[in-house]
Amino acid sequence: QVTSILNNWAGHFGIYLKRTSQERFMAVMNQEILRSLEKAKFEILDEVRELITDQNVPLTLSFGIGVGPVNLPELGELAQSSLDLALGRGGDQVAIKDDSGKVRFYGGKTNPMEKRTRVRARVISHAMKELVQESEKVLIMGHKSPDMDSIGASIGILKIAQANDKKGAIVLDPDDIDTGVQRMVEEIEKDEDLWPHFITPEDAIEEVSNNSLLVVVDTHKPSLVMEEKLLSKTEHVVVIDHHRRAEEFISDPTLVYMEPYASSTAELVTELLEYQPKKLKLSMLESTALLAGIIVDTKSFTLRTGSRTFDAASYLRSKGADTVQVQKFMKEDLNVYVRRSKLIEKANIYRDGIAISTGDTGQTYGPVIIAQAADTLLTMSGIVASFVISDRDDGRVGISARSLGDINVQVIMERMNGGGHLTNAATQLEDTTIEDAKALLQDIIDEYFEGGDSE
Repeated sequence: QVTSILNNWAGHFGIYLKRTSQERFMAVMNQEILRSLEKAKFEILDEVRELITDQNVPLTLSFGIGVGPVNLPELGELAQSSLDLALGRGGDQVAIKDDSGKVRFYGGKTNPMEKRTRVRARVISHAMKELVQESEKVLIMGHKSPDMDSIGASIGILKIAQANDKKGAIVLDPDDIDTGVQRMVEEIEKDEDLWPHFITPEDAIEEVSNNSLLVVVDTHKPSLVMEEKLLSKTEHVVVIDHHRRAEEFISDPTLVYMEPYASSTAELVTELLEYQPKKLKLSMLESTALLAGIIVDTKSFTLRTGSRTFDAASYLRSKGADTVQVQKFMKEDLNVYVRRSKLIEKANIYRDGIAISTGDTGQTYGPVIIAQAADTLLTMSGIVASFVISDRDDGRVGISARSLGDINVQVIMERMNGGGHLTNAATQLEDTTIEDAKALLQDIIDEYFEGGDSE
């Protein structure tokens, strides 16, 4: 049925379409045809999605298109790399790449299906073990202003290094610790076995050598890592992340484990731990830190939670993870609660169940409070997506976006140079005011509803 839909579609637009294998097609068209397809926002995606939803078949249609006045082999390369991007972002979308490397996206309305296999986790875990054994020492870093997922996953990788008799160190900037993880870091500081393995970015730059293995967790964008200089100082970089792939990506990594349908990086790392040498022992605090990462990122097992998420949580619990301790890590400050409530109070429904809230000009909020306000708005009845806009400490304007899955906030935020997942995304804007950012956001939301979604 899908094949006949594709053939009719190709015939209608005058595209040459050839099936090259069970699940691959090759199409040739000119700029004019592409323009009319973009104008129609690639309606074929909706058509196929509806058919598949009715019949409940796990199948997505993805297009990778290369455009530009370049020779054919290059055009083929552009199309292939677009297809990789479209699939890496969860399928059900079109990625169009031109010769300057700029990419436009359409579609992406389905949540990625849980399709990774245990085999993949085992293969990655094994590859990881070999990389660790060949290296002199292992350096681990998450993203700036780390959250519990980032810290928990880093601790998990540290254990992999130790299980293979290598020294490991986690890069953490003591001046960049958010209130949300303050309690967790305080607990780690009390742990004499764990705290000595945390080092500052300055120390890391001194310690790193060409033979070190650098593992980046919970992000894949060079601009977001704790210390960007480290990326160019080692030969081998491993990236482990659960965010959908953005265009900006760490260049030339040795090993990439990116699974957009995992709940959290802590979940991925926990799976890797299960296939490491038997002498690996997790302390109560270490397993609790990983569990906290999973619980925070899934909002206590409600969002993006697959069966494997519970498997990982169960493994951590069997290793002594303390759920009460996780609650303590997550306790919040009364002042934070009051400030967040002020943001929520300012919310208005813009259209179609979309709530937009703006902070007062000059009142700065950290990214965590904005994100929590957006989360809270989403729990109100009748709201399907929420956007919270406020000034940030660094002078930029931050926007945090959340949805229940019917509206793809990732695509909306990408239009504003941000990114994220289908259901949670964010952006930071330079040189603008809250009012201007709000007006721009409303235009993009209108555009999103009037057509499909493009970048």
